[in-house]
Amino acid sequence: MRYQISGKQIDIGDALQTHVKAELGTAVEKYAERPTDANVVFSKSAHEFVCESTIHLSTGLTASAKAHAPEIYAAFDAACQKMEKQLRRYKRRLKNHHQDRSEPVEFIGAPSYILAASSDHQDEESEPDTLQPMIIAEMETRVPALSVGEAVMQMELEGAPVLVFRDETHNGVNVVYRREDGNIGWIDTKQE
Repeated sequence: MRYQISGKQIDIGDALQTHVKAELGTAVEKYAERPTDANVVFSKSAHEFVCESTIHLSTGLTASAKAHAPEIYAAFDAACQKMEKQLRRYKRRLKNHHQDRSEPVEFIGAPSYILAASSDHQDEESEPDTLQPMIIAEMETRVPALSVGEAVMQMELEGAPVLVFRDETHNGVNVVYRREDGNIGWIDTKQE
């Protein structure tokens, strides 16, 4: 497994890098057969250290965890525990569904945009000059081809509130999202 361990305006020493490789490697090997790479980023937020870790699995799915702690090692250990819990759930689901993906997940490219938030300081009575939002960033994103169950699992592995994917059965673009009541919503664009 390839490791990329970095810090945002923090020097990461050799001892921490060795600790990350050993602990994360042990946690991942228990539950994932062929992880491809791991990305761990440390940063500082006020008085706490933040550890964000992402692991890409050979199936195409991605698991990520984030943790905060007053000490850098504690932040990593908490993120590692979250990652291990996610991978344990992932492995259990694969066993329960008897669905071991033999082929990697297929991705298609799609444009992704970040739009400027509307100004809160505007008078609510006044009309904006234009109805076109201002694009402040333009990127390329990858949309996976998954079953609905795999999409829900991927959304939970990433800790994301929403996931856009192509349904493997009909290649339509679908969306799964976490509802306010804690349930999962599914938008299916299949055309009859």
